[in-house]
Amino acid sequence: MRWLHIYSSMFGLLAILFFSVTGITLNHPSWTFGSEMKEDTAKGTMPMEWMGDAAKEPAKLEIVEHLRKEHRVRGLVDDFTVDESECSITLKGPAYSADVFLDRESGKYEVTQRFAGATAFFNDLHKGRDSGKAWSLVIDISAILLIIVSLTGIALLLYIKRRRRTGLLSSLGGLAVLLLILWWCVP
Repeated sequence: MRWLHIYSSMFGLLAILFFSVTGITLNHPSWTFGSEMKEDTAKGTMPMEWMGDAAKEPAKLEIVEHLRKEHRVRGLVDDFTVDESECSITLKGPAYSADVFLDRESGKYEVTQRFAGATAFFNDLHKGRDSGKAWSLVIDISAILLIIVSLTGIALLLYIKRRRRTGLLSSLGGLAVLLLILWWCVP
């Protein structure tokens, strides 16, 4: 049990530290370096063969890859809406979004990118917002590590007789404080 407790806590140490720090920055946004919201707008023209027509859909992959290459848009495609005269594309990533409005008749488009800064980036990673499936897996693994560390810590506490009573009383005291705050302070 001691071996599992030590090595699971050491393996997940940086993840636990990351989620602890970003938990504070999420809870107290005024304590951080503030908002660094930046917005860039650019214009361009797509090749007409990608625009499609009433019978043919636009070449979505080619359009998005062109935007990635020419304007360094990033993130996952959140929405790609097509109507008779226009396409609108939204890409999202942690602390980032891009909106594209594309005129299908002329191929002209406008890209607006928004960057929210480093603190927002890490906060979005903490929440798993627009960060993809791989990062979602990191969050799940970190949570599992925290569960293992907690349960092995309790098991070690129960194993050590001279610390058992004090440890259990401390745990119950922590639980009581949480329940009191929940009961009286949470609306």
